[in-house]
Amino acid sequence: MPTNILMPALSPTMTEGTLAKWHKSVGDTVAAGDVIAEIETDKATMEVEAVDEGTLGKILIDAGTEGVAVNQPIAILLEEGESESDITAVPSPSHVSGAGPSLSLKGEGNEASPSSEGGSAVGEGKTVQSKSNGHDDKGDRIFASPLARRIAGQKGIDLSAVKGSGPHGRIIKADVEVMSGGAVSHQAPAAAAQPAAPAIDARQIVNQLGMAYTEIPNNNIKKITAKRLLESKQTVPHFYLTIEMQIDALLAARKQINEQANGAYKLSVNDFIIKACANALQAYPAANVSWTDEAVLQYANADISVAVSTPNGLMTPIVKAAEGKGLRQISEEVKDLAGRARENKLKPEEFQGGTFTVSNLGMFGIKEFGAIINPPQACILAVGAGEEKPYVSNGEIKIGTFMTCTLSVDHRAVDGAVGAEYLQILKQYIENPVSMLV
Repeated sequence: MPTNILMPALSPTMTEGTLAKWHKSVGDTVAAGDVIAEIETDKATMEVEAVDEGTLGKILIDAGTEGVAVNQPIAILLEEGESESDITAVPSPSHVSGAGPSLSLKGEGNEASPSSEGGSAVGEGKTVQSKSNGHDDKGDRIFASPLARRIAGQKGIDLSAVKGSGPHGRIIKADVEVMSGGAVSHQAPAAAAQPAAPAIDARQIVNQLGMAYTEIPNNNIKKITAKRLLESKQTVPHFYLTIEMQIDALLAARKQINEQANGAYKLSVNDFIIKACANALQAYPAANVSWTDEAVLQYANADISVAVSTPNGLMTPIVKAAEGKGLRQISEEVKDLAGRARENKLKPEEFQGGTFTVSNLGMFGIKEFGAIINPPQACILAVGAGEEKPYVSNGEIKIGTFMTCTLSVDHRAVDGAVGAEYLQILKQYIENPVSMLV
């Protein structure tokens, strides 16, 4: 029978995405492993493979459509011997179940990968519902977004007591967040949800003033990045710690290592910084954390996200367990990750997660800046340019190269003393690079 091809969940937090492009047309033969579409997620454009074989019988969602919900049917695949006349009415997304596997993320194999939100399974073609908070006492289906179900599960909220404000009464994140914890009332207190101040409408203002401009459409990556940066500044209590580090020994070590490499590889200053950040996190794990209402999560490894500028927007590929890797391996991984980030070829696990971020604008001559925290991480290090200047040592005036770094910190998880101590340890690694090698 015809199989519904569903919008896949390409990351644990994905609830919707943009169907950027179809690689197959109606009537085309589809084999398992064929790339049939490109899905634009919150961080990248991902190629998606078919798991089943057959003929593409009907396209339900046109290329370029934004806001396509996870598990919504996007096309119909026909088996051998079937024709368009065998296609019946397409069920609504919330009632889809039992359809055969239809899509998988390219390079990830054909096995299903259940979403951590309990809302969908990649390539499974069916809705996964949490038994503890997804049905009411009568067993009737309660329609809620995956994120709303996850938050309800964490806070012990009975979804049957929540009134949904989403489309067709669907329960969304905001509905769950206004509940105090546990099933209480269908109505939240009047003061629980204050309307946000209206955003400035730049288009309206410049049109009124008659200013000339060119529109450059925002892709989904830029839209979601903007949304998350705004949420971070509004919901995470940032504070900033700035420190100056002398990097003459680091520059000398880098020069010596690169000369001895004879072109086999070439280390950058940023490679040393990544390694130093990871080693400092291992030496002082109190800074390698994330905040939750129930507990502070302290990570076992230092997974360093590295801010990379791409044509589609900012990406943060991850050097995982960087504390256990040498400078050459870190350098090679960063070059590979950054290159594939610019080509939209990263796998989700290569840019989702991370425990600490490094953002380096020194190569652009920026002396000092403060970066916005990348939740759920608690710290991001903003690295400025190295600058020669005079300093006093043992009563003598000397010339040295100094680099200014600013640590942006989530004050809930990392207080001032913890942030300051972490920077002291980081400074020791940066100013004594040989200590990173042992």
